[in-house]
Amino acid sequence: MVLFLFCSTKLSHFAIIGLLLYFSYNYCYSSARQTFLHSFDNFYSYFTMSIIHADQSSQLDHRFCVAPMIDWTDRHCRYFHRLLSKSARLYTEMVTTGAILHGDAERYLETSSNQQPVALQLGGSDPQALAESIQLANAFAYDEYNLNVGCPSDRVQSGRFGACLMAEPKLVADCFQAMQENSHQRLISIKCRTGIDHNDSFEFLLHFIETLYASGCRVFIVHARKAWLSGLSPKQNREIPPLDYTRVHRLCEYFPDAQFIVNGGIVDLQQAGEQLSACHGVMIGRAAYQNPWLLQQVDHQLFQQHKPSISRHDVIHAMLPYIEQELQRGTRLHHITRHMLGLFNGMKGAKQYRRFLSENANQPGANAQTLLAASHFVDHESGLMPQS
Repeated sequence: MVLFLFCSTKLSHFAIIGLLLYFSYNYCYSSARQTFLHSFDNFYSYFTMSIIHADQSSQLDHRFCVAPMIDWTDRHCRYFHRLLSKSARLYTEMVTTGAILHGDAERYLETSSNQQPVALQLGGSDPQALAESIQLANAFAYDEYNLNVGCPSDRVQSGRFGACLMAEPKLVADCFQAMQENSHQRLISIKCRTGIDHNDSFEFLLHFIETLYASGCRVFIVHARKAWLSGLSPKQNREIPPLDYTRVHRLCEYFPDAQFIVNGGIVDLQQAGEQLSACHGVMIGRAAYQNPWLLQQVDHQLFQQHKPSISRHDVIHAMLPYIEQELQRGTRLHHITRHMLGLFNGMKGAKQYRRFLSENANQPGANAQTLLAASHFVDHESGLMPQS
């Protein structure tokens, strides 16, 4: 019996609950049974949710994430980024529920198992539509579903999702629960800002997080600046509102069993390491896209993983089989290589490499040899990045 009670499997947890229920039910007077069962139901719900949260937290590591970026982090980009880092968590560009439910769902959701760990970011505010979208996405190899509550663009606001949803935390909680109930145990996370418009106090942010926390959310990606819902473009909203990392750090203290990933203004791994001393993870967007070689050092510097030295030219050659396969499917070379333009940034010949690809990858008949020809403008030896 002692060994049974200390067994750590899920089965033992539920077996113990079953025994408690059996003995307590039979020894309670009939008049008290209804009250007991109601209390037990509340305890059971809390207990099972704790198991789910523990399992999800142990499965996923958000130490370093590449941000979802519309028109950029498509499946070709993610394939390329995965060659550079095995541990970075990758995110899709935001996909709306309308696109999934009323468009070509497979085209929007397609991914592959070699891109894991990978998360699908969804845009929407209708719990039922989000649930149905996730039911379709479950057929693909996603580890996580993320709800966008941070994008401030007018186009997104017109669909009543993105950053404007921070004003409706109860609706976001309903969306979260609908997603979780249909996720097949995959993690559901929320990406948000620190505030919107004049609702930018820490109390406003705290209330939003508290509401989501009470609904069961335990992973939050927080862009550490508020969003102006009018008057600023999306680009200006990434630059003009001041960064306030301390607010994200304070959330870590308020919710010690939740995970907070900080986003915004982080451009290199030194800054990422500094943030990791206060938060559970960092998310980098354009800096990683425009200088993808940054990702090559993520596994070593942030995950303490050692791997063989590779060069940028090794990455070019590793992309060739994928390119050949995609060309046979009708994909244009430019749709793949546009994500690779920054691979040789800062090196002699990089400008000629970018120009050659830009001018030739979109031409009829462009193929893997076009990428190889572009790479010849850059010296092979100078691409080497040794691992210490």
